[in-house]
Amino acid sequence: MATDKKAENNNILSIDIGGTSIKTVLLDESGNMLTEYLKSKTPPEATPKDIVSGIIELIKPFPVSYNRVSIGFPGYVKNGIVKTAPNLAKNKWADVDLAQRIANELGKSVRLVNDADQQGLGVVEGKGFEIVFTVGTGFGTALLFDGELLPHLELAHFPINKEEDYDDYIGNKAFEKIGTERWNKRLKKVIEIYKTVFNYDTLYIGGGNSKQIDFKLENNIKIVTNRDGIKGGAKLWKLADKYNIFTVEPKK
Repeated sequence: MATDKKAENNNILSIDIGGTSIKTVLLDESGNMLTEYLKSKTPPEATPKDIVSGIIELIKPFPVSYNRVSIGFPGYVKNGIVKTAPNLAKNKWADVDLAQRIANELGKSVRLVNDADQQGLGVVEGKGFEIVFTVGTGFGTALLFDGELLPHLELAHFPINKEEDYDDYIGNKAFEKIGTERWNKRLKKVIEIYKTVFNYDTLYIGGGNSKQIDFKLENNIKIVTNRDGIKGGAKLWKLADKYNIFTVEPKK
């Protein structure tokens, strides 16, 4: 890393791990960006070792002027332990202590949550029942009420028909297979289902394929960016440890 200077403030290294790319930025406690937003390509079929080494390489230009790390991960996470990673290496991620590994590498406190949950914290207004979609490599979701992150549900893996779950139906593989027009029809259907089931106050749609949306959205649906979402890494540290929010300390 760029320097071994001891962190003298409460800045946060925010990391977003995706099936396509790994993104990172340094934030202050209020979520303001202190550095440029960097990203690198996620290796195909990425293993835990690939992800940890990819993070270490990506953050080399940053000064060590942070004392906490926030990580959004594309799968189900409980108490800093990865349970699923459907868009990374197969059969390599069950019960991986990723938060501990990164805490040990960086010597900093780490909070690891689902990537849509972290993005949700960065984009919501904190008013009423808000849902976040991410339409990228896969389909991610986060649920928040009055700005409070609710327990994570892997809604992407509910079946939407006899052959497919939401991840299969609306993820990037489907987009590449069926094209923009049909993909947009599918997204409309998913939005209508969520509107009926959850009766949300506001829906936010992010992820790489959100720029492919070509239909008019209702007034309570907003497009957000990964740059907005990564700011959730600051808000993550304002929350108490509960549900799936768990602080992991480095082991000396």
